[in-house]
Amino acid sequence: MSLIRWSPNWDPFREMEDMMNQLPALSGTNLPAKGFVPAMDVYETKDAVVAETTLAGVRPEDVEVRVQDGMITIQGETNKEREVEEKNYYRKEVRSGSFFRQVPLPVAVLEDKVTAEFGDGVLKITCPKAGEKKEGKKIEIEVKNKKK
Repeated sequence: MSLIRWSPNWDPFREMEDMMNQLPALSGTNLPAKGFVPAMDVYETKDAVVAETTLAGVRPEDVEVRVQDGMITIQGETNKEREVEEKNYYRKEVRSGSFFRQVPLPVAVLEDKVTAEFGDGVLKITCPKAGEKKEGKKIEIEVKNKKK
């Protein structure tokens, strides 16, 4: 077991944030270093696949939603409207900047029928299913005896 040197200035939250900011660079996306990745819930109902993400403080006109090739893509930008003059923060966790999230859909959907609504800081995307896959019809094999 290796020892970790104790540091009085060690902040596990800052370390985790730095690691999360490096993920887009590792995955090959073009997300700026100051960006963030919003959390998403994706669930399936009888008729649709629904994706929800919390985007508090983001204006709907600053968000772009695309559903293409079985993927939901959400991207946009949030800007801090007012800046505190004094920079004596005890903690600064409210994020601003660009965001990007892409999630694969579990089933085929009607991409031209997708709807999105924004209310109370939550973006809800509803993707109607393209239809259930029908199982192939079972065909009975008729056996014919050949006489020589």
